[in-house]
Amino acid sequence: MLLKLLALGGLGYAGYRYYEKNRVDRNGVAFADGQPEGQFRDAGAAATGTKGDTMSKTDEALDETYPASDATAKY
Repeated sequence: MLLKLLALGGLGYAGYRYYEKNRVDRNGVAFADGQPEGQFRDAGAAATGTKGDTMSKTDEALDETYPASDATAKY
């Protein structure tokens, strides 16, 4: 009985590791790991999906103003 439980636990762990390794990021390619789910990411180069990405001061300032600069005309 104990051997069966150990085998089942090992199989579950292996399946979980396989799932995590092959999991698709629902945020998309523009988001770094650890970013919140949704349409918007945090501002800055660290929040982008490109490893080692650097931004100029102008790029970073524009990135920080994104939602406010694209206000809609719904109100």
